[in-house]
Amino acid sequence: MAVAHARPGEVIDVRPLGPALATASTGTLLKTEKVEVIRLVMAAGKALAEHKARGEITVQCLEGKIAFTALGRTHDLAAGQMLYLPAGEPHSVRCLEDASLLLTVVLGTSAHREPATVLPGSPSA
Repeated sequence: MAVAHARPGEVIDVRPLGPALATASTGTLLKTEKVEVIRLVMAAGKALAEHKARGEITVQCLEGKIAFTALGRTHDLAAGQMLYLPAGEPHSVRCLEDASLLLTVVLGTSAHREPATVLPGSPSA
């Protein structure tokens, strides 16, 4: 069941999923021409191969733990930690513990309608 994107002024709950994490799936929370916000859900042991986002991104770990590789370094991100990457920077993710992440992609002023990033298992994939 697809979740509708948030409307302007609508409150979005991004708290950790807790026990619901085991059955949750990745979903886009908000999408406009200039910003996309995705809750990325990953199971321990899963990985996203190296890829690039068209816009600048932030990745905030809401729960669990991941290994995020970019700019020649791997960082372990745990709940409450966040990182930023410039547009087009290659990166990969390996899930160390079941995790949910808040991924924000900020696009330039381009009016392209293509997805900001395509993640395996996301509704845009």
